[in-house]
Amino acid sequence: MSAPPPAVMETARLWLREMTPADAGLLKMLNDDPQVLQYTGDMAFASEEEARQFLEGYEQYRLFNRGRWAVIRKEDNAFMGWCGLKYHPDTGQTDLGFRLMKRYWNHGYTTEAARACLAYGFDQLGLAEIYAQVRQENAASIKVLKKLGLRQVGAALFDGIHPGYLFSVTRDAWISLP
Repeated sequence: MSAPPPAVMETARLWLREMTPADAGLLKMLNDDPQVLQYTGDMAFASEEEARQFLEGYEQYRLFNRGRWAVIRKEDNAFMGWCGLKYHPDTGQTDLGFRLMKRYWNHGYTTEAARACLAYGFDQLGLAEIYAQVRQENAASIKVLKKLGLRQVGAALFDGIHPGYLFSVTRDAWISLP
């Protein structure tokens, strides 16, 4: 088995690295929890093989130098989930997203990982603005976005029926945050 790719980012407690097909079982486990997927609109992978195929076809890293990175806890090398930036070629926008296993909720890991991703987007990629979409009832994610300095800038509709919000932060606003 080959070693995982090196960390793209590092925080006090976390490493963020590219996901590989070797992470398929962990990604399937993450998506098997209905509470984790509750506000995403995503379906669980039918099998580890399906998760592996998804990861093999994941092109964000190669094409756009960004993506959803595996979040690894330094103290025990535990795969916690993912966090990262996704480029949407149809709109030219980059969005912030995150998904951690339930046992890692409410410990500040999501905020820590997302803050590193925002810094990467502004400092390494030179982005002018980063967006996030969240379903209206997802109070925990809304709290994280606000804590990171993102502000609600509009409405969003998920799956054509679930009301949500569009958040964003500009590079200038990010730089001026305490």
